[in-house]
Amino acid sequence: MRMEILSAADFLVHLLRLNQNRMSESQLELFKASLTEVLRRRYRDHWFPERPTRGSGYRCLRINGKMDPVIAQAGESIGLPGPYLHSLFPSELTMWIDPQEVSYRIGENGSICVLYEEKSPDSGEEYVLDRVGPTGKENSCKESLRSAYLFLEAQGVPFEQMAPYVSS
Repeated sequence: MRMEILSAADFLVHLLRLNQNRMSESQLELFKASLTEVLRRRYRDHWFPERPTRGSGYRCLRINGKMDPVIAQAGESIGLPGPYLHSLFPSELTMWIDPQEVSYRIGENGSICVLYEEKSPDSGEEYVLDRVGPTGKENSCKESLRSAYLFLEAQGVPFEQMAPYVSS
């Protein structure tokens, strides 16, 4: 559960970092720590590695016009109001935090990208897609997201409208 939650928290903090000058590094670190703790407590009794899809709806974080209450709780515990945090995230974001896999989608019709995937227990490998994979190449979803964001930012397109451009 630890790696899955850390992958999710890292990604959400990365999205917040894209809004340059809106949150300080210390605020981002506090938010990450708070979110990690809120998710750990929330998922403690809803984590079934032998059946990863069991309880997946409970572990889904969703921003769709309104702020996800779990993300809002993490922010409010360190003094960041939910509406403020909501303004920093895309208006449509879904994240699934399941045993052995963390994935996300920006927009209702955006591609589903995998942030973290654990390989079979006997292989001893973890494959963290949000960073550099075992081949040494960056993940195509991450690269697509970065390229799309930079392109759209230069053209003044709102962040939430980039979902159709993110594809694998």
